[in-house]
Amino acid sequence: MSYLLALDQGTTSSRAIVFDREAQVVSVAQREFEQIFPQPGWVEHDPEAIWRSQRDVAREALAAADLAATDIAAIGIANQRETTVVWDRATGEPLHNAIVWQDRRTAPLCESLRDEGRAALVRERTGLVLDAYFSATKVAWLLDNVPGARERAEAGQLVFGTVDSYLVWKLTGGSHHVTDPSNAARTLLFDIRQGRWSDELLELFDIPRAMLPDVVASSGQFAITVSDLFGAAVPIAGIAGDQQAALFGQLCHRAGLAKNTYGTGCFMLLNTGTQPVESQNQLLTTTAWQLGDETTYALEGSVFVGGAVVQWLRDGLGMFQSAADIEPLAASVADTDGVYFVPAFAGLGAPHWDPHARGTLVGLTRGTTAAHIARAALEGIAFQVADVLDAMQEDAARAIGDLQIDELRVDGGAAANDLLLQFQADILGVPVVRPRVTETTALGAALLAGLGVGYWSDVAELADHWQLERRFEPSISRDVAAARREGWNDALQRARHGTPH
Repeated sequence: MSYLLALDQGTTSSRAIVFDREAQVVSVAQREFEQIFPQPGWVEHDPEAIWRSQRDVAREALAAADLAATDIAAIGIANQRETTVVWDRATGEPLHNAIVWQDRRTAPLCESLRDEGRAALVRERTGLVLDAYFSATKVAWLLDNVPGARERAEAGQLVFGTVDSYLVWKLTGGSHHVTDPSNAARTLLFDIRQGRWSDELLELFDIPRAMLPDVVASSGQFAITVSDLFGAAVPIAGIAGDQQAALFGQLCHRAGLAKNTYGTGCFMLLNTGTQPVESQNQLLTTTAWQLGDETTYALEGSVFVGGAVVQWLRDGLGMFQSAADIEPLAASVADTDGVYFVPAFAGLGAPHWDPHARGTLVGLTRGTTAAHIARAALEGIAFQVADVLDAMQEDAARAIGDLQIDELRVDGGAAANDLLLQFQADILGVPVVRPRVTETTALGAALLAGLGVGYWSDVAELADHWQLERRFEPSISRDVAAARREGWNDALQRARHGTPH
């Protein structure tokens, strides 16, 4: 059994990747599934479609690598977080479509609870903000809006889980209902300091405890698949939410190591060690993973619009044909000629949290070209990431001393853009590091699973399986970087509250 199978269940597609003992990719399979939009602000998935797509790509990845189930030492799962599934305990039939993390239907309930003064309790117990983004109000909505659901739940007939729980249930033929702390920590129901479900929060959101999965360590042999799925039973030995899995896959295993994923948005996580750090800068405190009895925590900050600004320039303005074309276009000018682009199309995320901010271009002249705007768009991504990293460093230093972040590890689609990463290093003043294997979410799930079955003896042994592809060193003075950030801060203020000042 010389291989690991990672199931990477994402928001728009399910992927499966086979890794070898050297943590190198052997085969990949991917399949998209339908996005369901019942009304504005609502986003749903068919749980059965998620399951079928994930099962099928797992089979395809094994076939592409010419492997049998008996060649697989373990399965690891990384999943879209917060997305909420409720299903029948006896039959496994979903109660309703899954409510996706992006869904905003429960925003009024969150606002009502905030008005009642409940946000402080939620923040203290979970490290999160009281927002529709997370799972608890989605479960409550299902119980209150699907006929008969609450009665069935109180009778013990319904169970709740995030996507990892649902996949384990299906993989094991309904014999295991589990999650790990990294996913439990995103529900608004989990006390991250005590490491258990919170009775106070279950009462607040009126959710029966019997619905909840057991919480197991992120790494360990806690379940086994039914044999008819892949031809033989395979241990399931790793689970982590996608961003925490990427942090693990980037080998950010000690306090002070950070990763940023450049996707549609950007997700940055900083390992803060074995104690949760309370943010004073509107960042999220979250569980990163649990190995054995030891829990590791992280600070998390989200940028709403990262690579999506490149898509907008391509599709909305027709500025170029493919996303990769932005790099040579932006590189055709030496700088932005004073142009700043704040891509606040959906407001501003961490650390600003301004839902009223709007996308803003500042500094346009008659000489401004498409190349200047393209370069300003890439720089706008990097400036947002720098704002999050500064906030993280400030929070961490306040809580656990002088914690210096001496490099930023990166992944995601836009991390292929050398111009972006060089500017990121210039603005941060620390090296930006891109690994050879950029499938870090799946890799993290595979590494957790491998540890869980003794494929590797300990975390230290994993260091040999992270390989550098390129290191971007800062190339401008700190004075120049400070001046650029001053211009960014001015543009940012003009974007706040939706109107220039």
